[in-house]
Amino acid sequence: MESTTDIKQRLQKVREHIEKAARDCRRDPATVQLVAVSKTMPAERVKAAIEAGATVLGENYIQEAREKFDQLAALPAAWHFIGHLQTNKAKYAVRIFDLIHSVDSFKLARELDKQAAKVGKIQEILVQVNVSAEATKSGIAEQEALALASDIAALEHVALKGLMTMPPFFDDPQRARPYFRALRQISGRIQQAGLPTVSMDHLSMGMTGDFEAAIQEGATLVRIGTAIFGPRR
Repeated sequence: MESTTDIKQRLQKVREHIEKAARDCRRDPATVQLVAVSKTMPAERVKAAIEAGATVLGENYIQEAREKFDQLAALPAAWHFIGHLQTNKAKYAVRIFDLIHSVDSFKLARELDKQAAKVGKIQEILVQVNVSAEATKSGIAEQEALALASDIAALEHVALKGLMTMPPFFDDPQRARPYFRALRQISGRIQQAGLPTVSMDHLSMGMTGDFEAAIQEGATLVRIGTAIFGPRR
């Protein structure tokens, strides 16, 4: 088991890279938030990351997240859901997560709204856009994003805060750049529509291999796991 010191050193290194990437494109580093992707990591390592200074954790699987959250809920960290969310798991997601990055249908948004109403919560969400149009990826089609945002605007217990995407995997991170740019442009179109209760505060894009390019294209949330926790087991 790695020590807190190992994770702290990795976390610090990632933060330094984020700060440099932001400064290189004349952005305030404070406008970029690190989501430490803790999927498949045991609770002890997630606890070590929080103690090392991680303030936002990203989880992909509801059952796994429930178990960790029950053990670690008292610690000072926000929890974000970044995986594919099934409608029948919406009630658990609402209980655990501060922000859900991966809403890709009105059916799911409506269920989150229903479950959030039951617990008196406004659930913050992002819409996942499949910019690359890959059949293997979740997310709404680019041309349907504005219509979905418009439908979500009518819901009382969810608040749309931005967009998320996952580009294709490339060895060269610069090849991901057009997909990041496309998401930013979609965000701009939704912002211009002036939908009530909808704000485009966040662009969740960029992972361990390409987050510098994502930051240069406007990412506000970068999802980084391997560079903090090491290879997945």
